[in-house]
Amino acid sequence: MVSERWLPSVVNRLALRIALAVAGVAIGILWMLTGAGESLGGGAACGLATYLIGHLALHRRLRHATSTLRRIRQHDFEDLTPPASAPSDELGTLLRELYRTGQTLENEIQELKAMESYRREFIGNVSHELKTPIFSIQGFTETLLDGALNDEAVNRSFLEKIAHNVNRLETLAHDLSAITKIETGEMDMSSQRIVVDDLFDAVVESLELKADQNDVILQRQPANGLPPVYGDRDRIRRVLVNLADNAIKYNDAGGTVTLQAAAPSPGEVEFRVVDDGIGIPTEHLPRLTERFYRVDQSRSRNRGGSGLGLAIVKHILGAHNRTLHVESTPGEGSTFSFTLPTDPQTSLSST
Repeated sequence: MVSERWLPSVVNRLALRIALAVAGVAIGILWMLTGAGESLGGGAACGLATYLIGHLALHRRLRHATSTLRRIRQHDFEDLTPPASAPSDELGTLLRELYRTGQTLENEIQELKAMESYRREFIGNVSHELKTPIFSIQGFTETLLDGALNDEAVNRSFLEKIAHNVNRLETLAHDLSAITKIETGEMDMSSQRIVVDDLFDAVVESLELKADQNDVILQRQPANGLPPVYGDRDRIRRVLVNLADNAIKYNDAGGTVTLQAAAPSPGEVEFRVVDDGIGIPTEHLPRLTERFYRVDQSRSRNRGGSGLGLAIVKHILGAHNRTLHVESTPGEGSTFSFTLPTDPQTSLSST
């Protein structure tokens, strides 16, 4: 059985030099025997030239290849340099491929590190979000079992708080499932013609009870003859519901949330959810669509929600090749907006 173990690098380098020297001597001798050279000096010069050419063409580039492989193996990508003006022969091609391989591995390793960091952060966030409702349910349940169940002054209040936290768990589970399906491509998008007025009616119907409970006015402006848009109706309704739900939650009693639509340019309709609530500080705006990101941790959790609503909005709009835009002034309110293309069939029929 042949051993696959490499010889020591010193031996390999020495063997290569000996091989080059032998090749040089052989060519020098042939030079003299064939009469091409008139003297021993001419043959020696030819052999030396052959050795030097072989050293430049092979030894230096093989040493570069060995060094590149060693750096790749040690994940040392900072000093990885492309071959300088490598000839277009087999060895030059090998050096270029080694460099490209190192670049590819570096990118993949960075992606794996980012994914691992995201996984740890995601699991930590989910665990943190689960703890509060679970501990609340556990505490209220144990209190009821210890005798508070028979105390009419507190039993109904405790049961309502248990129900509230169960709803939080249900919302979190539903949103986690939704965002996972969107990110993995398991949630199919089915674009169709959407009438703006009908879409607004569906959103108001979903949230009018919650708006009443929070003493917030939820209203919609008429579409004023706007053309139908094109997108996944259920997903776009989810986007508007999430945006309006947030606007209701983070508004003060007596506040207003308005659904608006306009045509800023031909071929598209802009949707806006406008509120006159507490507003968002400028430094928080870039991170609003991050998973579990909350501007005010304690206040946000007290108002319910999974912390995934705006992340879901971002992904759904991304699947439509659209972006969420946010404008906000603390103490004055916020405007969340996005655009959708008009229904192509409507455009064709109008021409």
